[in-house]
Amino acid sequence: MMPKLKTHKGTAKRIWKTGSGKLKHRHAMRSHHRGRKNVKQSLRRKNVDTVPVENPRIAELIPYR
Repeated sequence: MMPKLKTHKGTAKRIWKTGSGKLKHRHAMRSHHRGRKNVKQSLRRKNVDTVPVENPRIAELIPYR
């Protein structure tokens, strides 16, 4: 019998699964010093991005997603 795999909690809090099975994450660098960042940077970080599901590192960090 194989041992249970532990979920990496830091990753689990940052990446979530949608109803269709895609993995999503938010961009960093949004909370501090927003006045000195240009609009292009802010708008780019506003969007939610998808994470490639076939990424082996993500599958290792969140095995039961």
